[in-house]
Amino acid sequence: MTTTQDAVTAAERCTPEYRRDPHTVYARLREAAPVCPMRPPHGNETYLITRYEDARAALADPRLSKDMYGAMDAYRRIFGDSSVALDDNMLNSDPPKHTRLRKLVNSAFTPRRVEALRPRIQDIAERLLDACPAHEPFDLLPAFAFPLPIAVICELLGVPPQERSRMQQLSTTVAQTGFGEESKRAQQKAEEDLHAYFTDLIAAKRAHPGDDLLSGLTAVRDNDGGLTENELVSTAFLLMFAGHKTTAYLIGNAVHHLLSHPAQLRSVRDNPELLGPAVEELVRYEGSVESATFRYATEDVEYSGTRIPKGALVQIALSAANRDPRRFDAPDEFDVTRPGSELSGHLGFGHGGHYCLGAPLARLEMRLALTALFGRFPRMTPAGPAGEPKWMEVPFPAFRGLAELPVVLDPAG
Repeated sequence: MTTTQDAVTAAERCTPEYRRDPHTVYARLREAAPVCPMRPPHGNETYLITRYEDARAALADPRLSKDMYGAMDAYRRIFGDSSVALDDNMLNSDPPKHTRLRKLVNSAFTPRRVEALRPRIQDIAERLLDACPAHEPFDLLPAFAFPLPIAVICELLGVPPQERSRMQQLSTTVAQTGFGEESKRAQQKAEEDLHAYFTDLIAAKRAHPGDDLLSGLTAVRDNDGGLTENELVSTAFLLMFAGHKTTAYLIGNAVHHLLSHPAQLRSVRDNPELLGPAVEELVRYEGSVESATFRYATEDVEYSGTRIPKGALVQIALSAANRDPRRFDAPDEFDVTRPGSELSGHLGFGHGGHYCLGAPLARLEMRLALTALFGRFPRMTPAGPAGEPKWMEVPFPAFRGLAELPVVLDPAG
């Protein structure tokens, strides 16, 4: 039997074995150390929360601050000074600042604006599939899963088409930063380039506004003074980064698990009304956000009998919470017919005041992407021999996504 210390060590090191199967580690931690002290490479005292009830409560606990400027020494040690300029947004703030910023973004990020993207998302998906080889193996991630959400969020923001691949490359560098000096230099350069890019783009929108989200936010900033200039730049980065990375990984995870569970895939194809629940089950079962972004304790707090001291960092393992048997029946089973009463409680999009603003857009993109893909290529299969999927290795277990997804859309015969 693996000891608690063994499980903690595996989680801390983020080894390839752990990345292949973090759920086994999380299951041990939920039982033996549900609020687990960690020794991560950045050296700051950190606690990992893995049980559902603890996670749900912690996501909405005002004693766990999202304002990393309040923990600046720890924050700088982890991410470096270059991150500060891009993190002046609602994700990294508490009320009343968070309330102000979210209200302003909500005023431009409306359900009507999201729904209006439906025909454009469908068109982008079909055009991407037109360019994919039908009968030969290829990697679905760079051909479909990533370019779809980057195109959608860039259209929403008003980023010109010729500049979207650069946005994807820069944000990938930021997302996959490690602790080595070369990696940190690459991160800093990417963050500086992104800040400069959005500063210039906002100036262009100010001079020539269009019918896009960034023009709307620029008008809000200029007319109402509700956003500082740096908050506007940082918010543009946040929407671009979060608006495509998480959805891209989620599309890849969804396709992988549907192909790995052919009976579940047949159920969705034969019963279109299951598509919505299937998306929710996919987010619960293998969501793309493994852990919520850092919080820190503004005072001593206690969860499951463990004291988290003031000043410590806190990570909430959404993937662990979403497979907690205390909340979900047979949580390690992928079941698109899972009752809605269970699915409505998953934490894949967070909970509380920081619940994902882009969840409606992510759901819409997921439904349309899967409909286009499996509707057009119902016989799609994994390429090559069956084996363990290759999961992305990241320095922080924040994202959960595949490193590659080789498929054949329409096998011969």
